[in-house]
Amino acid sequence: MIIMNIWFATNNIHKKNELQVCLQAVIPGILVKIPSQEGLNFNPYESGSEFYENTLIKARELYNLLGNNEPVIADDSGLCVDSLDGRPGVHSAIYGYKNDIKITSHEQNMLLLDELGDKQIRTARFVCSMVLFFGNERFFIVQETLEGEIVKKSDMKGSGGFGYDPVFYVPEYCRTLAELSVQEKNIISHRGKAGKKIAEYLLNS
Repeated sequence: MIIMNIWFATNNIHKKNELQVCLQAVIPGILVKIPSQEGLNFNPYESGSEFYENTLIKARELYNLLGNNEPVIADDSGLCVDSLDGRPGVHSAIYGYKNDIKITSHEQNMLLLDELGDKQIRTARFVCSMVLFFGNERFFIVQETLEGEIVKKSDMKGSGGFGYDPVFYVPEYCRTLAELSVQEKNIISHRGKAGKKIAEYLLNS
């Protein structure tokens, strides 16, 4: 068994747990560390207009914080709804925030459903851009998606996952993402697919 630690440029424990499962499917002994659990002050300003731009911003900031000698993984992900011109997109995490005042995931879901209303076209996709960052001149980046549809309020279901999972319907499973098991989600999800490719590259780098 290969034993290694890898830094992940997030303070989101849900993302950390998902990535750990994804990476361990390829590298069983790998352990994911995040700044907030290691006492590091990590709060990058995500100014990119594309997912991959924010991914690199986060990767570079954590890499520099660690002293430029440890590789890191970073991701940026979000929900893109076709009938909302791709919103909330790169702003998915702060969707509905006003003057930096946070709202809950449930409130974000309600806001999304209210904005979408009774529109017939409800296609959407989760996007995940992920980078394995060794330095400014050496990195591996991949972007994956999960296609689906946004449900109506009466069809919100599931207690698993996080974020927009209860409103995202996966046709091939006939369930929302929040109704899937961790194993099912990681096989098909945007982060699961990206994480698998990152793990394979890390194993062979």
